[in-house]
Amino acid sequence: MKKIFEVIKPGLSTSIQDLGRVGYQKYGIPTSGAMDSFAHRVANLLAGNQEEEATLEIMLMGPQLKVLQDTVVAIGGADLSATIDGKPLYPWKSFRVYAGQILSFGRPVNGMYAYLAVSGGFFAEEVMGSKSTYAQANIGGLEGRVLQKGDNLLSEDVNLKSIRAGRYLKETDVPNYEQHRPIRVIAGPDIFAFSDKTYQQFYQESYRITEQSNRMGSRLEGKALSHAYRADIISDAVLPGTIQVPANGQPIVLLSDRQTTGGYARIATVITTDIPLLIQKKIGSEIQFLSVSLERAQADYLQQQRFLKMLQTALQQPV
Repeated sequence: MKKIFEVIKPGLSTSIQDLGRVGYQKYGIPTSGAMDSFAHRVANLLAGNQEEEATLEIMLMGPQLKVLQDTVVAIGGADLSATIDGKPLYPWKSFRVYAGQILSFGRPVNGMYAYLAVSGGFFAEEVMGSKSTYAQANIGGLEGRVLQKGDNLLSEDVNLKSIRAGRYLKETDVPNYEQHRPIRVIAGPDIFAFSDKTYQQFYQESYRITEQSNRMGSRLEGKALSHAYRADIISDAVLPGTIQVPANGQPIVLLSDRQTTGGYARIATVITTDIPLLIQKKIGSEIQFLSVSLERAQADYLQQQRFLKMLQTALQQPV
């Protein structure tokens, strides 16, 4: 174990995240984990890690970190103008950094969430099988909270000679967070709670991502959706991407720190591969939804898993 970074400035909301707590929702424990799991996984692979290692999730306004040990880092996700001693570090690429250098994040260029991976992964005590920070319950990460000034970040010891810098994701494979296409969804389990007219309205109208959005959910604002009877249902399971419609008719897309059950009608569910496109949209962005089949959603998910597997194999090839 070694100290790898000292936190000079913590940023707006920077936390240790991995792929989340699996198997504990029946006890009321949210999964948490990276908001953009694809960017998290790719950053890890570029840094020479397994994709489930812990990264730093950086929201919008990033931290300033002093490098304490030579290492290799990679950034996935949003372009938050990262620099090392003032020189640009571009997303979707790995870099070698050296003790004494200053790693900073500046003006957001595109996206909301960036993921900083370090060779060996960030160390944190596991809670229920995960290092992910769940701040509402003060578990995981660093004392169950976001980073603070003066924190020291640790990583596992690795043989840096076996980790090469300069790995990158091909431009054609880099997600385009600025693209204006609908967010794809499958029908929710409570569509009986809405009239056909309201259900069609859900797909025809656009919605604005509001300032109340956070790791629990993306709160949307648009023409209110009316319920056929009432908004409440008997509390039932919710998933990443579940879209609830409470009594005010304004949809909420549930995300990483969501509750494990919900009592509002579920009109649709964002498909797994489109969740990153949603969460990387900036506050105030307008979005629309597009209905797709379950088979389409499954095919896209499997295609993404195959891509990650191929990327891992390619990056393990010798120079």
